[in-house]
Amino acid sequence: MTVHQSPGPQDHSGFWLDLPEHRAWLAADAKRQFTFFEKSLRHDAGFATLDHRGAALADKTQELHTTTRLVHSFALGQIWGQPDADKIVDRGMAYLNSCHRDPVHGGFLWALQGDNIADDRKQAYGHMFVLLAASTAKIAGHPDADALLTDVTRVLDQHFWEDDAGLYSDEMNRDWTPFSSYRGMNANMHGVEAHLSAFEATGNQVYLDRAGRILDFFTKKIAPQNDWRLPEHYTVTWKVDRNYAGNPMFRPAGTTPGHSFELGRLLLQYWDLCGRPSGDAPTRARQLIERALQDAWRPDGGFAYTLKFGGDIDIASRYWWPVTEAIGAVAVLIQLDRNQADEIWYRRLWSFANTHFIDHERGGWFPEIDESGDVTSTIFAGKPDIYHSLQACLFPLAGELSRIAIKLKDQSIIRS
Repeated sequence: MTVHQSPGPQDHSGFWLDLPEHRAWLAADAKRQFTFFEKSLRHDAGFATLDHRGAALADKTQELHTTTRLVHSFALGQIWGQPDADKIVDRGMAYLNSCHRDPVHGGFLWALQGDNIADDRKQAYGHMFVLLAASTAKIAGHPDADALLTDVTRVLDQHFWEDDAGLYSDEMNRDWTPFSSYRGMNANMHGVEAHLSAFEATGNQVYLDRAGRILDFFTKKIAPQNDWRLPEHYTVTWKVDRNYAGNPMFRPAGTTPGHSFELGRLLLQYWDLCGRPSGDAPTRARQLIERALQDAWRPDGGFAYTLKFGGDIDIASRYWWPVTEAIGAVAVLIQLDRNQADEIWYRRLWSFANTHFIDHERGGWFPEIDESGDVTSTIFAGKPDIYHSLQACLFPLAGELSRIAIKLKDQSIIRS
């Protein structure tokens, strides 16, 4: 097995987050990721999906979440001082406005292929990433960000927001007629992410309030009723649908522990933005995160992708993104409360990622490993995106629970 530079000294008695050498290691990996994904720029409009070496795949399908995640990630890079990050942001913002935007019915189309529409559905999930991209682009100073923010906020409000429930519906046809009665946790979780970023970018209280209502439903009602696990799928009246089993990657049955890491971190971000009021938000966040760590970490390392409702492993496959999200979640726990047990997890996660997922030669992270711990490709073609793995580096570097993009402006180490 190839030996790579360790993310930090295992014999250090304190916390890696405090060590200049660990922070420099995080910065170096983030820079390699930017260098790799700069190759996403196509000669024509939009972006290419890259294989493991960084060459463009033949399939030119452009999905909305891919475009927006690149904009968000490279806007973070622009704020951070990454050279030429603005080129990706400019291309992505233009592509959102000229290609993904539906000139007939409004909103944003899910997938394009060249000049043709490959999938004309309108998904809350994709629109949440438009909101996230516009928010980060605004913090980065992009001139088109305000207009995009206004547009996508209006679309979300008019077509997806269900005020009685305090949650967002999931999917529509192109003309805004219902596509299905499906309701899901994933779109709402990313809704919290996008709304908190929009609040940080604009100060508009509506964004913060809606994020709070979503968090209340999942972390005050659903998680406690399910032993701090988060069912993924719901009926039209927001009852847990325990029989639903959709696409095994994007809508798997049961629970997805990686989403518990994300929602736990987002709950702490929300709590921090609210001024850290008294209450049990930190406890709820910790319960979500710790339950997922305990349930899903495999004896041979890495997280099982999905669990049954009682916590037994369902899909045992190991992907990169739950590890990245666990890193971000545990990092904010350490920032909140210097707990040695959290540090053990933080080192375990980074050490596993360093050995199995990070491409030290070319940059970026491999998305999947097999039962032997070797890189494989059964689900994902190439390296799907920079979003998860970049944030695993930048969240610890920012050193805060909220306003990450704004805090990155002060992190001069990553520009050195």
